[in-house]
Amino acid sequence: MSGQYLAEGTLSGGGYGVVAVVAVVALAALAVGYVLLKEVLATGQGTTKMQDIAKAVQEGAAAYLNRQRNTLTVFGGIVFLLLFALPADNWGERIGRSIFFLVGAAFSFGIGYLGMWLATQANLRVAAASREEGAREKATRIAFRTGGVVGMATVGLGLFGASVVVLAYAGEAPKVLEGFGFGAALIAMFMRVGGGIFTKAADVGADLVGKVEQNIPEDDPRNAATIADNVGDNVGDCAGMAADLFESYAVTLVAALILGSAAFGDKGLLFPLIVPALGVITAVIGVYITKARPGESGLTAINRSFYISALISAVLCTAAAFIFLPNSFADLTNSTESGTAGSPAVIATVAVIIGIVLAGFILWLTGYFTGTEHKPVKHVGETSLTGAATVILSGISVGFESAVYTAVVIGAAVYGAFLLSGSLFVALFAIALAGCGLLTTVGVIVAMDTFGPVSDNAQGIAEMSGDVDGEAAQILTELDAVGNTTKAITKGIAIATAVLAATALFGSYINAIRQAVLDAAHATADAANTLTNGTLFASSDPDGQSFVALVFSPNTLVGIALGAAVVFMFSGLAVNAVSRAAGAVVFEVRRQFHENPGIMDGTVRPEYGRVVDLCTRDSLRELTTPGLLAVFAPIAVGFGLGVGPLAGYLAGAIATGTLMAVFLANSGGAWDNAKKLVEDGNHGGKGSPAHEATIIGDTVGDPFKDTAGPAINPLIKVMNLVSLLIAPAVVAFSIGEDKNTPVRVVIALVAVVIIVGAVIVSKRRSNAIADNPAERVANGAA
Repeated sequence: MSGQYLAEGTLSGGGYGVVAVVAVVALAALAVGYVLLKEVLATGQGTTKMQDIAKAVQEGAAAYLNRQRNTLTVFGGIVFLLLFALPADNWGERIGRSIFFLVGAAFSFGIGYLGMWLATQANLRVAAASREEGAREKATRIAFRTGGVVGMATVGLGLFGASVVVLAYAGEAPKVLEGFGFGAALIAMFMRVGGGIFTKAADVGADLVGKVEQNIPEDDPRNAATIADNVGDNVGDCAGMAADLFESYAVTLVAALILGSAAFGDKGLLFPLIVPALGVITAVIGVYITKARPGESGLTAINRSFYISALISAVLCTAAAFIFLPNSFADLTNSTESGTAGSPAVIATVAVIIGIVLAGFILWLTGYFTGTEHKPVKHVGETSLTGAATVILSGISVGFESAVYTAVVIGAAVYGAFLLSGSLFVALFAIALAGCGLLTTVGVIVAMDTFGPVSDNAQGIAEMSGDVDGEAAQILTELDAVGNTTKAITKGIAIATAVLAATALFGSYINAIRQAVLDAAHATADAANTLTNGTLFASSDPDGQSFVALVFSPNTLVGIALGAAVVFMFSGLAVNAVSRAAGAVVFEVRRQFHENPGIMDGTVRPEYGRVVDLCTRDSLRELTTPGLLAVFAPIAVGFGLGVGPLAGYLAGAIATGTLMAVFLANSGGAWDNAKKLVEDGNHGGKGSPAHEATIIGDTVGDPFKDTAGPAINPLIKVMNLVSLLIAPAVVAFSIGEDKNTPVRVVIALVAVVIIVGAVIVSKRRSNAIADNPAERVANGAA
């Protein structure tokens, strides 16, 4: 067994017992989720008309995800086979890595599907609850506990999957877990991109034709895009975000276990499982204590439960660290850092608390920049008095500014964790533990996120049915506004989690490179132990303990620039895809209004299914290019330029991805809530020029906050995991017995050709909307 993981490849009997207890806790989380599920489904379903509308949304969402599943099955099967070609210590690892890639992918898709299915069941029940006694409290509870079900499934499946791998593979588990995390991240990225394109194409198309051109309400049943819009909320915000948070959970565990086994030995393979197991307890408490008091805002109740959960997590994790971990590195078994100064218990405690505190800071910071009660959104609302251009400019300004503060806070957390030890790998493990600490609250975080689209859809069903009015309608409007803020908050926390996980994976990549170089050097008696392209290892230490790390060179700087460029390209592809799909929706909705005048007076039913089909087709065909870019760009850089530039590539992607994701999410959130602010009667209210200006801002922000921004989270983790998986092969073809420069060049060129071809196909597709202009005019597009 290589020094990268546990030397003996086994756990003690007590170690197996700990993992078994963690697996039982994971199953208990799934049981709690089932109890919450039964509670949600037992509530009332409202009127027959409300049920008919909900059924149409349910059928559209299920049809989309079923077709997406077929697309992803093909892609996943190809990756499953390719993983067999990558180096591993033995065939057991190779087979386990590929199998658990499929398990991670299946869990990620399953969580997303559950989030979609339950949300389509719960939105009807929230709308019905708004008409009952104690409406505000009851509707809030149903919406939040719906998210609680998905939250329990997320922590349960993530923890159970990791526990099974550790039980089966012990010290070899980190290698196998690379496949588990990669499967989860890859599928989450596809679901984020596809669902984001679907939901925002429908949303933008519905707003531009319905609100702006026809001057009808947002969820007016006369708008042919309304069903597609509601379907999109579920396949994008629910399915996409649920899969995203699951992969964040899984990938953070993977990074922690990889680094933990090197830094803390067998304890490092167990403690990262104990922390999220304690998070299950806090998640259950957080979900059950969330209850809006009479006259209290739902956001206040949700924030209160989050902070209480975070505090409980901090106390439990501190106790676990001092009970489970020793006070000296000399007392650790199988650790490569036995001579390191400091206390493992103290380092682990502080690292976990840093992650928990970071979650609280992100919650407050994101809420400040996107909440209707704070100055930034109020300012964006005020600029609506001077038109759409100033709304867009002010929203962009909010996004830029918030990205700086968020990056500083996340950076401070990463650096604070890194300073906990003078050892590189212990410090990187501390960063991974900070990510685990943040994710102790993931059950509540998922509940917060799901609350948003459930409330949004509940309001849509209420408005389309016409069976909810007065105070009940106002309650749903309030819940929708709260949901906008909770969605923005969870996006911010997801971004922070992505950065911590990606930074830890970056450390895992360095560790993998170190070990691969040492193995190759030993095999060829290469005394220099030096790898070109800017990577240097101390030649005086054959065991690599005085590993120097990366030396920045012009090649590495090129890698940094390429990593940043890929984030921009990915974001551009996602926004452009929404633009194309939304354009098709606009033309279709206009056509229906033009050809069927009876739609406006309510005598003709719109063809909702045509818009759903349009969004499904366009979103699924847009999946290929971003996916190929994420997988093949690291391959092109690694095999083409070397491991040093690939490290720079990852650093550039992480840094740029952080800023870009926060900018896109918070500017979009500010525009959305500025529109809500005007619709509440400010600056002229609904139907005013100010309202039209904020609608334009909101449509610009839709692909920002719900497509491109959130998809960057899994993107940077997919690229880090691909780099981690190919690292041994890159080294093998660079030095050692398998050195083969022509093969490296061919692999790099093939990867570049695939990327360029995919982008060209995508760009050509963008011109389809301009085809047959005469027909467009005839159909009412003029």
